[in-house]
Amino acid sequence: MTSNSLLKPDGRRTGSRSGHTATLEVVIPVYNEEVDLEQCIRRLRAHLDDNIPLRSQITIADNASTDGTLAVAQRLAAEIDGVRVHHLGEKGRGRALKAVWLASDADVVAYMDVDLSTDLNALMPLIAPLMSGHSDLAIGSRLARSSRVVRGAKREFISRSYNLILRASLQARFSDAQCGFKAMRTDVARALLPLVQDTGWFFDTELLVIAEKAGLRIHEVPVDWVDDPGSSVNIVDTAVKDLQGCWRVGRALATGELPVAELRNSLGREPLVAGVPHGMIGQLVRFGIVGIASTIAYALLYLILQPTIGAQAANFSGLLITAVLNTAANRAFTFGVRGPHDAGKHHVQGLIVFGFALLITSGSLLVLHSAVPDASHHVELGVLVVTNLVATVCRFVALRLVFRNKEALPL
Repeated sequence: MTSNSLLKPDGRRTGSRSGHTATLEVVIPVYNEEVDLEQCIRRLRAHLDDNIPLRSQITIADNASTDGTLAVAQRLAAEIDGVRVHHLGEKGRGRALKAVWLASDADVVAYMDVDLSTDLNALMPLIAPLMSGHSDLAIGSRLARSSRVVRGAKREFISRSYNLILRASLQARFSDAQCGFKAMRTDVARALLPLVQDTGWFFDTELLVIAEKAGLRIHEVPVDWVDDPGSSVNIVDTAVKDLQGCWRVGRALATGELPVAELRNSLGREPLVAGVPHGMIGQLVRFGIVGIASTIAYALLYLILQPTIGAQAANFSGLLITAVLNTAANRAFTFGVRGPHDAGKHHVQGLIVFGFALLITSGSLLVLHSAVPDASHHVELGVLVVTNLVATVCRFVALRLVFRNKEALPL
C-alpha cells in the first residue's frame, strides 16, 4: 500500500492533499484542550508520515470549546499539511465522532484521545485488519494480558468493574469499551452510526454492542497505555451515564427496538462452511437445551395426566402446553427474536408445528395399542419419546423457517 501514499521531497510519506482522498482519517475529539492540542497533532502527524504507509488525514473535531482550542486548531490546520478542523456548536465526544465519521470519504476512520495515552505504535496493528477486510471494527484494549498499562488503582478498578457489568447485562464479549483508541471501516460506520443514540462517553460502548449483536468482527489490539493525570473526565458522572446507557440499550435489544436483525442481514459475514448458515451450530446447541427441558416437562405432564384422562388426551395436553412454552423459549433463546412484533404469528406457526408432532405421536400410540393392547404407561412413554425425537428434528427445521428473517442476537 506504500504506492498509495503521497511523498515529501525527502521521500517521507505525508498526509492527503487537495484532490487526494485519504485512506485513513484519524479524528481527535477535543473540548477545551488548547494546552495539549498542538503537541498531540504535531506528534501524530509525524507518526503518520513516518510509520503509516497510507494517505492519511487528521481531523480535529472541536465540540463547543469555550477556550482557545478552536483558534489553535485552525492555526494548526493552516500550518500542517493533512490536518483539518471540524467545529460543532454542541458538546459531546460521541456527537463529534459521529458527525465527522459519517461525512468521511476515507476507507477507514479512527479516533484517539488528545492526550495520546495510547502508544502510537499500536495504530498500524489497529487498522491493518480493517484494510485487509479481516475485521469490521478494531479497538485498543488495556485489559488484554499482554497490554502494559500505567494507571491508578481507582481507574483500574472502575474499568474492570465496568467490563464485568457489560458482560453481565449486555453479554458483551469485547474487553475494553472505553479505551480512546478505535477504528472501523467507513462503510460499517455508515450503517452503524445512525443507530447510536448516545452523544457522550457511552457512545463507544453502544457502538460496539450494536456491532457485536449484528455479528460484526471486532479486532482487539493490546496496547501500551499511560494514564493522563490531568484528565478532566468526571468519573462519577460518566459512570452514572454509562449505567443509564446500559439500561437503555439492553431494553432496546430486549424489545426489538434496535433493528440488529436487519443490520446482520445487510452486513453479516458469509457462512464459514458452505451449506452451514451463520449461527446454526449455536442454534442447535440452544435448541437442544430447550428440547431437553421440553421433553422432561412433557414426560412429567404425560405421567401425571395419563391415569386420569387416558393416553391420547394426555399426549395432546402435554404436547400443547410444552409446544407453547417451547415456541416462546426458542423464539427468544435459540433464535434471538425479542419484542412483541409478530409474536402472535410466530405462536400460530408454532402450533402448526405442534399439529405435525401430534399427528406422528398419536399415530405411534395407535400402532402401539393395536400391536400391544395392554402396553404399560412406561412403554407408551418410551414410544412417545422416540417419536418426539423425530418430531424435534422436524421442529428445528420448521422453526428456522419461521424465524429465518428474524434472527437478531448472536447469543
